[in-house]
Amino acid sequence: MTASAHAAHLAQLNVGTLRHPIGDPRVAPFVEMLDPVNAAADGAPGFVWRLVEEGAADATGLRPAGENVIVNLSVWETQEALWDFAYRTGHLEVMRRRRDWFERHVEAHLVLWWVPAGHVPTVGEALERLADLRAHGPSPRAFTFASSYTAAEAAQHLEVLPPALPGQAARTARPVPAGDSAAV
Repeated sequence: MTASAHAAHLAQLNVGTLRHPIGDPRVAPFVEMLDPVNAAADGAPGFVWRLVEEGAADATGLRPAGENVIVNLSVWETQEALWDFAYRTGHLEVMRRRRDWFERHVEAHLVLWWVPAGHVPTVGEALERLADLRAHGPSPRAFTFASSYTAAEAAQHLEVLPPALPGQAARTARPVPAGDSAAV
């Protein structure tokens, strides 16, 4: 995780239910976009961290939300940085074509929440925030771009869950500088 002057960072989780298995030729255009889009995220202003499966370049092999569901979990310095990446880069083309590869969601598939700077959210934490959004609607604890809250408004919800069990597949896309006391 990179160092930052911000006291809180924005975490995001989005989930997508594949229409076809990840190795199916109908999903190949999506798979071909993964490396360039992830590289763009890694180099984007305000990017902090993203979930990556151990030994892989992305997290598409992880299936914590179901066999056909892929997850994208990342942390950004600000909501504006995430917005700029999502809607002002090549990522937008992936979003425009998402119906080619993913089922239409009938419930929330994206959740945002604030974390203390240096905290790496777990997949369990992220799925719990998504469940909270689905069950209770937007709040300072779990929200969307359309119903956002500032870090100050969410300050009481900046709790950190206990560390994940050993072997959880997650790593930083950018190395943590040695001696970075802000990193968890």
